Amino acid sequence: MQPRISMITLGVRDLACAITFYEEGLGLPRRPMPEDAPVAFFELNGTWLGLFGHDALAHDAGVSAEGSGFRGVALAHNLDSPTEVDTLLDQAAKAGATIVKPGQPTEWGGYAGYFADPDGHLWEVACNPHFWVGPR
Repeated sequence: MQPRISMITLGVRDLACAITFYEEGLGLPRRPMPEDAPVAFFELNGTWLGLFGHDALAHDAGVSAEGSGFRGVALAHNLDSPTEVDTLLDQAAKAGATIVKPGQPTEWGGYAGYFADPDGHLWEVACNPHFWVGPR
């Protein structure tokens, strides 16, 4: 049996805008699809699912756990250094993201910041020197 692959699907208001943000703004590799396809796929280098307490994750991102400020989910992108974290946060902002929390040292000894994509999906960008998140 082949290993199963998990996929995260985001609901977006403007598909063309979201494609531009992720493909051109963040530089993710897009899988070729028919021009009129109502969906876009981006290949990522492995996927992990992290579980974190709802209120604790909202607190970590610096947003309200109530209402539209927090949806109960944050996606994460892990990098090798604080400099790479700041570079990606800057790249996301230039592509249309809103910086929710600038990169800064964390309570757990790493470095992280948050941005919201054009649809408000929350992304943590982090450097974790204690745990590598990625394919083995």
